[in-house]
Amino acid sequence: MSKISQRITPFLWFHNEAEEAVNYYVSVFENSKITSVTRYSEAGAGASGQKAGTVMTVAFVLDGQEFVAINGGPHFTFSCAVSFVVNCETQEEIDYYWDKLSAGGDASAQQCGWLADRWGLSWQVVPSLIPELLTSSAPGVPERTMAAVLQMKKIDLAAVKEAAATN
Repeated sequence: MSKISQRITPFLWFHNEAEEAVNYYVSVFENSKITSVTRYSEAGAGASGQKAGTVMTVAFVLDGQEFVAINGGPHFTFSCAVSFVVNCETQEEIDYYWDKLSAGGDASAQQCGWLADRWGLSWQVVPSLIPELLTSSAPGVPERTMAAVLQMKKIDLAAVKEAAATN
């Protein structure tokens, strides 16, 4: 595994699809790459239930953020209790990341910009403007913003701005 330069690195557990998922993620985000791949040795394979020579971990960078994915077997799965936020400046960015990350996944049961990708990993595709609106001191702006966002699956930036501005 490559040397990790950040103190805290998200570590993602897959059954045996780590390499497939990582290849997809690095194709979606700019400034992204695979930095290393390790394979199971005989000893590691026996302990994990994986086959010797198959991919054990994939270290990668998504838009400057380091991650590691492991093929650890079927013992653990993702849940929406942990998600990754993709902050977007424009509706075009929201649409792009929403379409790419929800492809083959589940966006139907989610709300407020949340979706689960085809591997079950949860993402929040949201405008970077939302935290500013939710902490605004202007009367009613946080409430109107939250009310609007709660009605959405994929976030409609224009509708959020309109709700925030309405008196």
